[in-house]
Amino acid sequence: MASITLQGNTINTIGNLPKTGSKATDFSLVATDLSIKKLADFSGSRLILNIFPSIDTGTCATSVREFNTKAANLKNTKVLCISRDLPFAQGRFCGAEGIENVIMLSDFSTGNFGKNYGLEIENGPLAGLHSRCIVIINEEGTVVYTEQVSEIANEPNYEAALKVL
Repeated sequence: MASITLQGNTINTIGNLPKTGSKATDFSLVATDLSIKKLADFSGSRLILNIFPSIDTGTCATSVREFNTKAANLKNTKVLCISRDLPFAQGRFCGAEGIENVIMLSDFSTGNFGKNYGLEIENGPLAGLHSRCIVIINEEGTVVYTEQVSEIANEPNYEAALKVL
């Protein structure tokens, strides 16, 4: 379990992020067109998993905008923005913001992604949502970087994450 904070108050996740060097765990997430996306659908690409509680908060929206811009020109790299928001809300946000360089995916139906990756928030007012973190997976499906953001209202370290690529 990871201890993080929400406005300075300690909350916990149900586990820990995958270890660097481990194989990424498969997932089944819902895209904005309601299709199901699995890890295998992105085989051969480098993946930045930008994971957050809700697109309807300022910091979460900022992280999507930042990765939309910063990762747009990276070769063989896809940015997957993952939350428990409904796919309709994710699509609405991207349409309103003109965001086209990220893939929005939802864990709304089962929450299994958050559980399997150890990042679901266990207690406090955001219990059941995803904590803010970054997981980077290389072309071979190996986790090469993780960041569990310690204060959920803070942005991730974009430069450290992108440097790995």
